[in-house]
Amino acid sequence: MRGATGGVQRKVQDVFPNAHYVHCYAHQFNLVMQQATSHIPQINHFFSDMGDLLLFFTKSSKRTAVFDEMVAHRLPSASSTRWNFNSRAVNTVYEHKDDLVRCFQTIRNGETFDGPTKREAGGYVRMLEDEAFCFFLALFHKIMPHVDILYNQLQKRNIDSVYIAGIIQTFIDHMQAIRKAVPNLVEDEEYKGPVQEPPTKKRRTLGEDTQHRLALEVCDTIMSHAKERFSFTKHLVSATLLKGDLFQQHRTKFPHSALEDTVEAYPSLDKVRLKTELSEENEEFKSCSGALALYQVLMENNLQDTLTETVSLLNILITTPMTTSESERCFSTLNRIKTFLRNTMAQDWLNALAMLSIEKKLTRDIPDFNTRVIEKFANQKDRRAKFLYK
Repeated sequence: MRGATGGVQRKVQDVFPNAHYVHCYAHQFNLVMQQATSHIPQINHFFSDMGDLLLFFTKSSKRTAVFDEMVAHRLPSASSTRWNFNSRAVNTVYEHKDDLVRCFQTIRNGETFDGPTKREAGGYVRMLEDEAFCFFLALFHKIMPHVDILYNQLQKRNIDSVYIAGIIQTFIDHMQAIRKAVPNLVEDEEYKGPVQEPPTKKRRTLGEDTQHRLALEVCDTIMSHAKERFSFTKHLVSATLLKGDLFQQHRTKFPHSALEDTVEAYPSLDKVRLKTELSEENEEFKSCSGALALYQVLMENNLQDTLTETVSLLNILITTPMTTSESERCFSTLNRIKTFLRNTMAQDWLNALAMLSIEKKLTRDIPDFNTRVIEKFANQKDRRAKFLYK
């Protein structure tokens, strides 16, 4: 779809030149984290080891039985494309690390397990007690909650470029705060792993200087990739006109370059009139946090005929799709509904089941929905099974 020469965006732009393509920002955030973590070899190895640890218990029912007995929590799966899965994995391993160590030690010392399983369990014990692994686990335990929050926000239906610019800046500010707190994290004894007896053979471990450097590099890489990926293209630079406290920042310096780029991308807008409208001062406008909120205020006060260019600009901002997660979930729903055993399902039946699954929130709000459906189904004709009980 993204093909600039033969994809869907090219075919649409051949007919509508001003129909600008926007890549899903939820997908772009996955690319930010994937590129940021793969850029540093030590971090790449950390997440690779984390994924192997999570898969260890899924390969055998005997391992799962020991895990369920000693760890009262299920291990989530890891994913290289959906970083909210990695967030759950990091938080779970961090919170249940001691239980996991005891679980692996039980498997290693158990008589019912074979040699390869014991050796693998022993390797995971050493990994969970490794100083570098404990440090990276603590570091990403601080980073991942902000990743998870941003990932969920980028999948909302009613988001626009103004909203995305705000939450991305908040995310970068949080990363900057974590970066400033790195020296305290390096010096904290809690994150250095358990104190062990000195080994007979000298083993190479990360020093505090290396930990400090890698932690700073992680934060800097995530912030730089986020700024690069989430820098709005020319046709969305108009979001800067509405960012923050609306109109108030323009009293000292109006963003002329953003206005020029906006009018160039959308020739239907009147530059002089748009600048005049955006220069107006109104306390109610200043309280609006985004394009959709401002648009609702203008509609409620019947100002669409007065601020025509502003309304046109808002229409562009709030109708430009920022995410494709919702539509992709619809295809995932179809995969769950039309399985191999239901391959002969008719189109009307498929449409009805898909609508029920996709809009399940609406069906839950209907009083006695399941009971009414059963009654209607039972009353259509005589059936061998009794669905109605009186």
